[in-house]
Amino acid sequence: MEFSSPAQRRLETVRSHLDSSPADDQTSLFLNATASASPFLNEDSYSVVLPEKLDTGKWNVYRSAKSPTKLISRFQDHPEIGTLHDNFVHAVETYPDNKYLGTRVRLDGTVGEYTWMTYAETASERQAIGSGLLFHGISHGACVGLYFINRPEWLIADHACAAYSFISVPLYDTLGPDAVKFAVNHATLQAIFCVPQTLNTLLSFLAEIPSIRLIVVVGGADEHLPSLPQGTGVKIVSYQKLLSQGRSSLHPFYPPKPEDIATICYTSGTTGTPKGAVLTHGNLIANVAGSSVAIDFLPSDIYISYLPLAHIYERANQILAVYGGVAIGFYQGDVLKLMNDFAVLRPTVFCSVPRLYNRIYDGITSAVNSSGVMKKRLFEIAYNSKKKAIVNGRNPSALWDKLVFNKIKEKLGGRVRFMGSGASPLSPDVMDFLRVCFGCSVREGYGMTETSCVISSMDEGDTLSGHVGSPNPACEVKLVDVPEMNYTSDDQPYPRGEICVRGPIIFKGYYKDEEQTKEIIDEDSWLHTGDIGLWLPGGRLKIIDRKKNIFKLAQGEYIAPEKIENVYTKCRFVSQCFIHGDSFNSSLVAIVSVDLDVMKEWAASEGIKYEHLGQLCNDPKARKAVLAEMDGVGKEAQLRGFEFAKAVTLVPEPFTLENGLLTPTFKIKRPQAKAYFADAISKMYAEIAALDPMPSKL
Repeated sequence: MEFSSPAQRRLETVRSHLDSSPADDQTSLFLNATASASPFLNEDSYSVVLPEKLDTGKWNVYRSAKSPTKLISRFQDHPEIGTLHDNFVHAVETYPDNKYLGTRVRLDGTVGEYTWMTYAETASERQAIGSGLLFHGISHGACVGLYFINRPEWLIADHACAAYSFISVPLYDTLGPDAVKFAVNHATLQAIFCVPQTLNTLLSFLAEIPSIRLIVVVGGADEHLPSLPQGTGVKIVSYQKLLSQGRSSLHPFYPPKPEDIATICYTSGTTGTPKGAVLTHGNLIANVAGSSVAIDFLPSDIYISYLPLAHIYERANQILAVYGGVAIGFYQGDVLKLMNDFAVLRPTVFCSVPRLYNRIYDGITSAVNSSGVMKKRLFEIAYNSKKKAIVNGRNPSALWDKLVFNKIKEKLGGRVRFMGSGASPLSPDVMDFLRVCFGCSVREGYGMTETSCVISSMDEGDTLSGHVGSPNPACEVKLVDVPEMNYTSDDQPYPRGEICVRGPIIFKGYYKDEEQTKEIIDEDSWLHTGDIGLWLPGGRLKIIDRKKNIFKLAQGEYIAPEKIENVYTKCRFVSQCFIHGDSFNSSLVAIVSVDLDVMKEWAASEGIKYEHLGQLCNDPKARKAVLAEMDGVGKEAQLRGFEFAKAVTLVPEPFTLENGLLTPTFKIKRPQAKAYFADAISKMYAEIAALDPMPSKL
């Protein structure tokens, strides 16, 4: 039989597979869908529509075209892997002598070349650490805290938890004492792994965390550890001593089941106390197994680990890396020295967040602009030629790499073949720039802790930027109408609405918080993300707005500040931006953390003298210049009139974790920022009222 198109051939393949599968309702439903959803079975089909009758009467449940017949809950080639323990055992059996954990930091704290532990060596150590916890009376099913930044011992302790059915509870070292204290008590932790710096924090409120029985200090010598009064009931031991105690009394593994809790991830959020997201082994394996359909991590790969391991994004990357037998090199603990770590490690896989990619983009463009007319022109010609080839699916000329881009590639060690981006939107301009300059696959994903990480990700070979790809094969996605924001499934040319997700990747709920669990998971098991998306042709998902942080202006217009902030950060003056508005005012104002180098360069070009950067930021001429450029960027992005900031305050200091303005995932803490900049906000509205014949307040 002959087929007239590749789309028809794919459809026949699907039908053949279905014919050989056990019949069930979902299979027959999908057959009907493939017959009727022909617009999605074309050359650019990334997801398919299932014919499920929803409350809205619309057929708008989407599933990845890569796995149409069933949701992936385990690795397709290794269905026996159902838990994190299974995943690590598979790696140890398959790649025992492969390098696994590498660090530059020596025992004395100095930094040198990378030294490595193999998978087999790590397996031996994880058994000893797990046995050491049992030696100290920590029972199976107990919660164990991990309270330090990325280093080999973090993963070894996590592997030990998986092998002996302990529940790991990552604690951000930047959360602050109150949040850490809350999480320790809320999860009733029995043991905590920490480092000398975080030990001091724990000791400051030790009397207020009565469930703790054991504190393990990583990188601390026994003779330097403090002794506690006997009445406390808490033991403090070094990691090395726990290792020795475990080796002297090894216990057999106590493996978990897929439905058992693997971890409780506390999300800091922007308000209130942290929420503990309960993730099972099955949740995590399903998510990573689905992601593995589109992303191959290979035994020859080297991954650099610097994103917080307490964040689900880095955690999922590590699970996928283990499945592939990848070598993981840790940064030395200082982000400012990350480029030096790149030069020494020379990784092949780099997963990061837009904040760092934007810095790389800014650094390269700044160097190009100051390189002289001829070099700048050569870069532009090479860039445009290579970008055009990539967009058109052709191989770019190797000449451009030799003349221009190989020098840029060396900034990241020269071997990066894959870049991943997550946590927040990556500008399409920056994505295209990375693809051209580094000559590798650059793909953006979208997810959240409550979905065990990835909800959707870009497909290999997809050169269109500005979207987050197709659904993870381990979940299904639909868009729900948000009438108050004018987003509906009837929108033309593309359906729009709140992104909702279901499948084996969905968490079990917030720990000890049934009320908030019901707020995010409905009675039909759909998780409501709070993000607004639209479906592009072929079933690609694009994030366009945010529901959770919307507010209403005095005239009744709804504002999604994060969307506007993402626009304004494209302005050369803007390093970070906080947009504020409320129902008492008809306009928006902005707090801008400025790019200091750009501000200094601008001041020099304008002949402006200043004693310190704070004085420059307060200069009316500087504020006017920045607001004018922000207006230009806003017009280019087609912001609506009421979405433009009408006044701006410039600040020289960045929004950081330390000053309480960012979450550990680098999102702005909006209530805290509003309080922090209350005086500046008040002054801006007073200025607007004085200048505007139609006052801001209605």
